[in-house]
Amino acid sequence: MEITMTLSETAAAAELLPLARAAATTPTALWNDSADPDELRRSIGFGAVGATCNPVIAYTAISAHPDVWGPRLTQLAAENPAAGESELGWLAVEWLSKDAAELLLPAFEASGGRNGRLSVQTDPRLHRDAKALADQAVHFSQLAPNIIVKIPATEIGIQAIEDAAYRGVSINATVSFTVPQAVAVGEALERALDRRAADGLEEKEFGHVVTIMGGRLDDWLKYTVQRDRILIDPGHLEWAGVAALKNAYRIFRERGFRSRILSAAFRNHLQWSELVGGDLVVSPPFDWQVRINENPLSAESRIDVPVDPAIIEELIERVPDFRRAYEPDGLAPAEFASFGASARTLRQFLDADAKLDALVRDVLVPEPR
Repeated sequence: MEITMTLSETAAAAELLPLARAAATTPTALWNDSADPDELRRSIGFGAVGATCNPVIAYTAISAHPDVWGPRLTQLAAENPAAGESELGWLAVEWLSKDAAELLLPAFEASGGRNGRLSVQTDPRLHRDAKALADQAVHFSQLAPNIIVKIPATEIGIQAIEDAAYRGVSINATVSFTVPQAVAVGEALERALDRRAADGLEEKEFGHVVTIMGGRLDDWLKYTVQRDRILIDPGHLEWAGVAALKNAYRIFRERGFRSRILSAAFRNHLQWSELVGGDLVVSPPFDWQVRINENPLSAESRIDVPVDPAIIEELIERVPDFRRAYEPDGLAPAEFASFGASARTLRQFLDADAKLDALVRDVLVPEPR
């Protein structure tokens, strides 16, 4: 996708803050890594055309606004008298998601469905059941016309991704940190789209995206070098996630995949600035967006500027899990769920789910005073 501008439009873009300038001059799409309505409204002002949610984000957004969500949870409990705390918690997530999706409808309509989507994540407790994941994805896709559903990029999750995509669900692959995971998801989405076409099903813009949580890959590699007592230039570890994202983007372009790479889990500004110019999605947490705009960062296209080969060489030679994450055949699908960053993140999502249950429990059965 090329963006061309007149001289006056170019001059106007130069006056914009970095995020808005990138949105105005490149195909790189900005999404907000939260469904919190206050943050999302401000992010849309920066040029955001999408948003994401997961159990951690949902719990944070709901717990941050007890004045709003206390009465809402009480209302949901009254409307669903037999529902337990987990069911009510997920009904609250659906409510949060529908509110955020409405804010994004203008961008959805303007882009023909490519952007303007709100991500809803499937229940992490279903991670061992492909059919249950796909069925829940279909349910979530019906909450609003611009819903995109997150399913983990594990071996079982990718089976669910292909099934749900075939059934007409817009997909955002999550719990994804490596090039092998991204490629496997991209291939599954291609199979689903081809099967739909062969069966005469509706062809439309699904806006499929494939996340690589670059910062969480960096976190895991920093842990492994400490664990294994490896001395390496610490600055090189800040480039690991960026290198994986750039490599996955290159492969997706070469293979003609119809899904886009999405950069998430920010730990440094490189996970935005080094990807600007690509036909992909960057999804920083809101505070990272504010920080990027507060600094004189360039919004020039750098997607095709390679990471220093010396950095890549040292990471491959010295950090085994970087090689597994960077090379497209570095992991087999059966290894996706047990890769350190995957297991760590899935545990965090499961923990957030339990915290959401506890939050609802405090509304249903308040502590006696």
